[in-house]
Parts: sequence; structure tokens; C-alpha cells
Amino acid sequence: MTKDLTHGSPLKVILFFTLPLVLGNLFQQFYALADTIIVGRYCGVSALASVGSTGSINYLILGFVIGICNGFAIPIAQLFGARDYHDLRRHVANAAWLCLAGSVVLTLFTVTFTRPMLVLMQTPSDILDGAAIYIGWIFAGIPFIFLYNMVAGIMRALGDSKTPLYFLILTSALNIGLDLLFVIPMQMGVLGAALATDISQAISGILSFLYLRRKFEVLKMEKGEARPNKSACLRLMGIGVPMGLQCSITAIGSVIMQSAVNVLGSTAVAAVTAAGKTMNLLTAPLESIGTAMATYSGQNLGAARMDRVRKGVYSALMIATVYAVASLVILHFCDVAVMGLFLDTTTEVEIVEMGREYLFWNSVFFVPLGALIVWRYSIQGLGFSTLAMMAGVAEMVARTAVAIILVPVLGYFGAELANPAAWVAACLFLYPAYRWTCRQLDNRLLAARLHLQNQQAITD
Repeated sequence: MTKDLTHGSPLKVILFFTLPLVLGNLFQQFYALADTIIVGRYCGVSALASVGSTGSINYLILGFVIGICNGFAIPIAQLFGARDYHDLRRHVANAAWLCLAGSVVLTLFTVTFTRPMLVLMQTPSDILDGAAIYIGWIFAGIPFIFLYNMVAGIMRALGDSKTPLYFLILTSALNIGLDLLFVIPMQMGVLGAALATDISQAISGILSFLYLRRKFEVLKMEKGEARPNKSACLRLMGIGVPMGLQCSITAIGSVIMQSAVNVLGSTAVAAVTAAGKTMNLLTAPLESIGTAMATYSGQNLGAARMDRVRKGVYSALMIATVYAVASLVILHFCDVAVMGLFLDTTTEVEIVEMGREYLFWNSVFFVPLGALIVWRYSIQGLGFSTLAMMAGVAEMVARTAVAIILVPVLGYFGAELANPAAWVAACLFLYPAYRWTCRQLDNRLLAARLHLQNQQAITD
């Protein structure tokens, strides 16, 4: 079930490892979109805005969870590349202990403070109750989000990007089916959409965990390996927490931006929601390339192959650039059709037009978005997650500046410039950071080789 990414053509290895991740990300988008599509079509624009207004706070919390789980997987990928299976199992066990503790704390905190956070974001009063119900129940399912993403991260670290896809397909099918049941015949509105997501994630998380235990022989625990271990926990948290914070720091800028959009009214919120969901569908493959690069970089660093890391980054940048240009063309012709999934484009003419403008100004900057994703995930895979986190700070600062300065002056057009500004700011930081990271690791590996040669010379 495992796959070694330290041999073969970097372009082919990354491309074939990425393809299941792309499908998985798309299915993840689909089951997230199911709530928006079904609520928007059957419950009206107000309910659509209720769900959409929670997007940034949703990413703030759940992005932290996903970032931590992806970060925990990086030392596991490095140990797999180094063939240190005893330490690998020890890190897997301690990752599970940390996820269990984190899920309890985060669930209690978020469920308790859901409504105050929405009020602080100046959520319009006509959609506040619906937003609080929806995101409150989504946060109640955080333990299962931890479970699935930790299991999926471990599978990918071991080179298996296909199995997580199968469980995402299952999750998507369950979520869509339950959405249709709860929202249409049972008329449960946004509550039904949230419960459908929670139930489908719970089933997928439990089944994927059982599969991991049964099918991955390398993870069969030996005596003492499952015990909590301080050094393993510190190493996991040293990479996982900065990756989680990077997602959350990026999301803080989005929360501030969402607050600025909320002031513009429910129509603007609905337009940004429909356009944002459409954009997420097209940018999911770029995120998949980044996820692949984290595993690829981690395994090759473990195998002391920095030459392959550089070649892989170059190959990933080519793939991302080609895809970004293709996405720009696709959006030009299909933007209205995709937004039609979320609302009636024949009646909501103003929202559609605002959404099209938002999509245009964002899609023009998909190339720097692809570059920042490749550089950021590669840096994380190489173990410098704190450095990658600083790119999240750059994004947050840029979005905050746009929200405070441009939106009050330019209105909705200012909101359209938030993502492009954040992406460009992150790229300006990440490229030199990536070059610096490679130099540091080259020096470390050279020093290690010289030390080994000296020890062998002394022995001889």
C-alpha cells in the first residue's frame, strides 16, 4: 500500500501522485459545496448567505485542524524515506494522542464561542441566526475532522494517495444524499445541511481509521511504540502547530475581509459566496499539487536527495502554471454556468454580475497562487514549517490592508482585490525563503557526509 517517491522521473512521480489528490480535493469540495448548492437552491438567498458568511471562520478553525494533521504527516514521510520504521510507528501513535487531545479542546472552545465570533464579524442580523446554527453544528464534528485528516495524512506520507480518495468519494455521496433528505423532504434548512456534513464525516473517519489499522503492515505496533513520547510529540508539534497556525493566520485575514464584505450587505455576501465556491473548485487541483510536494519533499529529504527536491519543485511549478492558465480560460466561458449551481442565475442577475467580476480579478492571479502553493508546501515538507507560516502572515497583512484601506474607498471592487494582493505578498516572501531553505539543507547534508567519511577513515 506504500509508495516510494525517491526514485523515478520527478515530473511523472509528482503528476501521478497528484492525480488522486486532485480527485480527492474535488470530492472534498463537492461535499462542502453540497450544503451551499442545496441550501441556495431550495432555501433561498438568505440561507445561502447564512452558510456563505461562515466560510472564513470555518477555514480559520478547520484550516487549523487540517494544517496540524498535514504537519504531523511530514515527520512520518521523512522517517519513511529514511526507512526508520520503528520511529515512524512511534510518531504515528503520538500523532494520534495529540489529535485526540486537540479535538476535545477545540470542539469545546468553538461550540461555546460560535455566536460571539459571528457577532464580532458584523454578520448581518437577517442571516445571523442561520449562520450560528450552521457553523455551530459543523464545529461539533471537529473530532471526526481530526480523525479523517490524520488518517489521510498518514496514508499520503506512506505514498498512498489513492485510498483517501475512495473515502472522500464515500463522504461526498453520503453528504449529498443526506443533504437532499434533510433539506428537501424534512425541511431542516441550514441545520439539516450541517448535520449531513457531520454524519458523513463521522462515517468516513471511522471507516478510514479501521482500514489503516488493517491494511498497512508497516504500522503494526510493537511493544512500547504506542506510548506517549515527549521527543516525538515535540517534533510533531514543531512542524504541525506552525502549519496549523499558518492556515489560521491566513484565515484571520479572510475573517477581517469577510467582516468588510458583511458591511456591504447580504447581496455582496451572497455574490462572494457563489464566486468563492466556484473559485474553490478550480483551485483545488493547485492545493493538490502542494499536498503532493509536501510528501515528495519530505521523503526525498529523508533519503538525502536535495537534487530531486529541486527538480520536483521545478516540475510542480510547470504543472501549476499550465493548470492556472487553463483555469483562467475555463472561467471565462463557464463562470455563470458554475454559479448556477448555487443560485438561480435568471433571477439573481445582480449577484451573478458581481460574482463574475470577483472571479475575473482572482483568476488573473492564479499563476502566483500556484507558485506560492508549491513553494510553501515544499518548505513545509523540508521541515521549515515556521518559515512557511510567515507567508501566512504576509497574506494576512495584505488582506487586512485591503479590508481597512481599499474596501471603504472602492467598495466591492476593493474586496475583489483582497486575494490577489495576498497571493503576491506571499510569493515575494516565499521564493527567497525556498532558496534559503535549500541552501541550509545542502550545508547540513554536506556536513553529515563529511562527518561520516571522517568516522569511516578513523575506523579504517
